[in-house]
Amino acid sequence: MRNICLFVLLLQSLAAAAQTNPADTIIRKQYFTQSLSGSITLDGIPSEEAWNAVEWGGDFTQWQPNDGKPPSQPTSFKILYDKQFLYIAYRCHDAAPDSIIRRMSRRDEFPGDWVEINIDSYHDLRTAFSFTLSVSGVRGDEFVSSDGNNWDANWNPIWYGKTHVDATGWTAEVKIPLSQLRYGNEPEKVWGFQVTRRLFRKEERSTWQHIPQNSGVWVSRFGELRGLKNIPMYRQVEIAPYVIAQADKYKKEAGNPFAKGFDTKLTAGLDGKLAVTNDLILDFTINPDFGQVEADPSQVRIDGFQNFFGERRPFFIESRNIFDYQLTGSEAGGDYDSDLLFYSRRIGSSPHGYPNVGPGEYVKYPQNTSILGAAKFSGKTKKGWSIGVLESITQREMATIDDAGNRRKELVEPLTSYFVGRLQKDIKSGNTIIGGIFTAVNREKGLSDLLHRSAYSGGLDFVQFWKNRTWYLRGNVVFSQVQGSKEAILNTQTAFEHLFQRANAPEVSVDSNRTSLTGMGGTIRFGKIGGRQGKAGQLLRFETGLTLRSPGLELNDIGFLLTSNQINHFTWAGVHWQKPFFLFRTARINYNHWSRWDYGGQFLYQAFNTNTHAVFNNNWQSGTGLTWTVYEVSNTDLRGASSMRLPANLAHNLYVNSDFRKKVAVNAGIFSRWGFNNTFKLYELEAGVSYQPLNALKISLSGSYSYYWRRQDQFVDAIQYNNTTRTIVGEVKQNTLRFTGRLSYNITPDLTLQYYGQPFITRPLYDHFGYVADPLAKKYDDRFYVFKANEVNFNNGQYQVDENADGTPDYSFSKPDFNFVQFRSNLVVRWEYKPGSELYLVWSQGNTPDAAADLDRPLGKSLFDHAFSNDRARNIFLIKCTYRFVR
Repeated sequence: MRNICLFVLLLQSLAAAAQTNPADTIIRKQYFTQSLSGSITLDGIPSEEAWNAVEWGGDFTQWQPNDGKPPSQPTSFKILYDKQFLYIAYRCHDAAPDSIIRRMSRRDEFPGDWVEINIDSYHDLRTAFSFTLSVSGVRGDEFVSSDGNNWDANWNPIWYGKTHVDATGWTAEVKIPLSQLRYGNEPEKVWGFQVTRRLFRKEERSTWQHIPQNSGVWVSRFGELRGLKNIPMYRQVEIAPYVIAQADKYKKEAGNPFAKGFDTKLTAGLDGKLAVTNDLILDFTINPDFGQVEADPSQVRIDGFQNFFGERRPFFIESRNIFDYQLTGSEAGGDYDSDLLFYSRRIGSSPHGYPNVGPGEYVKYPQNTSILGAAKFSGKTKKGWSIGVLESITQREMATIDDAGNRRKELVEPLTSYFVGRLQKDIKSGNTIIGGIFTAVNREKGLSDLLHRSAYSGGLDFVQFWKNRTWYLRGNVVFSQVQGSKEAILNTQTAFEHLFQRANAPEVSVDSNRTSLTGMGGTIRFGKIGGRQGKAGQLLRFETGLTLRSPGLELNDIGFLLTSNQINHFTWAGVHWQKPFFLFRTARINYNHWSRWDYGGQFLYQAFNTNTHAVFNNNWQSGTGLTWTVYEVSNTDLRGASSMRLPANLAHNLYVNSDFRKKVAVNAGIFSRWGFNNTFKLYELEAGVSYQPLNALKISLSGSYSYYWRRQDQFVDAIQYNNTTRTIVGEVKQNTLRFTGRLSYNITPDLTLQYYGQPFITRPLYDHFGYVADPLAKKYDDRFYVFKANEVNFNNGQYQVDENADGTPDYSFSKPDFNFVQFRSNLVVRWEYKPGSELYLVWSQGNTPDAAADLDRPLGKSLFDHAFSNDRARNIFLIKCTYRFVR
């Protein structure tokens, strides 16, 4: 604690020093618009007389690669408005119009040449609405937050755009409904404004308002759009009902009344938006469906940690910047960066319970918990208050059990309420930000021995910037409390994330009478993200900080927590060359180090890293890094028996990517880790190729292979023997193979076809079993006792151990080997037949065949023999139609 206090004092003194530096002068450009007089036909050609009422804006400056120099080709734009729309025209001059790249893609994939418009209509210097139109007519839109550090492409407003190519380049006209923006009620408005052009063949970006790359900011240095007078306030109302027809086809199972081989269903639901004020929006969904969402990639871990899957469902993704609350989010990176107070994948996840099933009984089990409805209230006021409130109710789920025609139901998931509230306040034009968050999960009675009755968490956070936001101090403190039965809280105390039962943990102890558990955590980070460049164009950036999780911190009812009982220190520093020199467009060299302790004072981890990355003049990219783990102790590897010392090791990575703009692009990478004294090895190889034979067609294929070997310390089981716990460990060799294929065909910007498929196999094989003797011994071999040949015998799927050699087995454990194969795919035809209204045709296939016994054949043969079999394949065909009513 003394060290932590000294560290905080050091950060405060550095922050005070940074504050004394004078702010750089920001020269903001201004564009003056006028009200539309006349009419505009949206055809991509700004030839109407109405456009002559305003001047062309221009004088762009190159941003990449030659920051501050004139662009290769000039760009100009005009802006008009009326009581409903903002109209923007731009001309992209090009001396070689035949070289304009007109690639197609789905919305938000930003292909080929394009122009992007950013509008800070809140004028809060932190957030903006982004509208991108490519020369091929593909639209992209994003909500920009955190001064350009977060771009949310899942914001999908209704707007219009057309393009035209002529002998001098290409032109476009854009029409943005004012109802899709947020702004105050002042008579004459001033909005932050930026225009960016991408010249694809040179991979060049130029901007109207020059923002030097070394500034480390974006929205706060926009130019200004002026002349907007008496714009009416709009309260957005959008209703999007949908209907789905679905058919499931799978292999019929004889005797199982729930597996007839073919099922159909017809469902309907509703999505909507309602502007409570011009700043604050209520989004809601009733009986949502996400059948068109791409399947999660296959993942299997044998280290005990839970898998993290990114959110893909539109309702939870849009406006998620307000609800995001990372406990750390460090530049150095680490497992702790995945910890979140709100992890939306908890809502609608698989049920937690499973019914008691006897011999000859069949079960109809829900694959996911149904979301009855969800609503979120979010936005930002003119006074700088960011508000987010989310509430979701999930259905009570029952499993149906059939016993020769007699049926009963058992609860597998109780009715549950999920709540998140988020509040932030900008002070001093966003140079100071304070905020808080609160989450709550409340469940009805049922499964009380398994689930918490209630779970609450919350936090306070702040950000302080200095010197034009190039220096910062960030911090937060969080808390959690879960309540439930004695059985549920005991399960939490002994769960993998906590392991209160660990023998060498003086800071915690198991209390079987507890009915609640409380914990806290926090982070402090100090760093520099911008500043003046050196003579060679280099820029120094850094960050250092502490992040901690108390032993009782529990977030996994609505958040994501890998493990508790940790204090982590991290430091990152990097030198970034942002301007071209010698062979490079850009280059950077980074340094990182990490240290870790638990709350008992035990030192757990020390590692150092250096890495370098470069983009070459031919747009190839490459990077490499080296990590030296000097010391490591794991509190989780033995699943609560004790801490265990792990081998010191070296890790190396290398990757190469060719120019992604070419019709054929390739990438390859390798990651290796070696334990000292031949204690473990990890090799991961990956490669991919993409081919774009037509502007409208792109095909990509990638594959990866990994080999993981631990000589002796892989956990297998915990066995009671002679009133002690024998922690069984062994050697493991795990091979994993994955392929991913994608095809995208764009018939028009609004009619696309996409296919995704991924076969996957992983196979861990165990051998040379023993038990843990002295887990913290300095010498690796002293940590384990390895069974002799006459002490262990395999019989009927069990390893039988005779420690005292009396001819009678003392205990046994199951064979841990397995062979997991999975294939997942989606074929989606998407037609936006009207702005905001869509028709989906979907074929989804999932196959997890029984390949457990197939341990001897080559990995690739086992994968392709099982992944495409029809024994357990489930094919889902659906048609989904939405219609968006807009007022």
